[in-house]
Amino acid sequence: MAKKIKWNSDKILGISAMSISFITLIIFIYQTNLMSKQNYLSILPYLSISTSDNSANNTFAITLDNYGVGPAIIESTTLRYQGKTEDLSDYNNEFLKYLRAKAPALDSIKGISFSTIDKGIAIPANTKYNILTIYNSKKDYELYKATLEELLQNGLYFEITYKSIQEEHWRINNVTQGPEKLD
Repeated sequence: MAKKIKWNSDKILGISAMSISFITLIIFIYQTNLMSKQNYLSILPYLSISTSDNSANNTFAITLDNYGVGPAIIESTTLRYQGKTEDLSDYNNEFLKYLRAKAPALDSIKGISFSTIDKGIAIPANTKYNILTIYNSKKDYELYKATLEELLQNGLYFEITYKSIQEEHWRINNVTQGPEKLD
């Protein structure tokens, strides 16, 4: 036979305290999970390949812009032209060097500023990273624009893979709009 529980104020108080503790534990776990998700979402780099064309000043620039929150860390840069895929590291991570290999006419350009796109470079949030800028000379500006347009029409494709500090991976390229999350 089952023993009947005698309820008194000590037992009711004890069960109430345990129930409150258990509910508090559930709320604590839920809040911790929400804070973890918020932290995860608060570090979300959003890298974009941008061009700036200022014909009045004979300036053309290609930049990587991080519009997100948190740094974007470059993992690799892949280029494809006329069906041949290459890694930018084969060209000392210089986009200009790659373009000159595909279009030697670009060797004559003098007013130029460029940076390497090395693996591991971190592009901070809300900053721009200059890949290539042509400036000052109308002749250089027009040559570069015409050559780049021809290369793009002939299938020039470039892709940059990057990650966040939380090891999430994305890919951007010159064809699609915005980054694509990789799994």
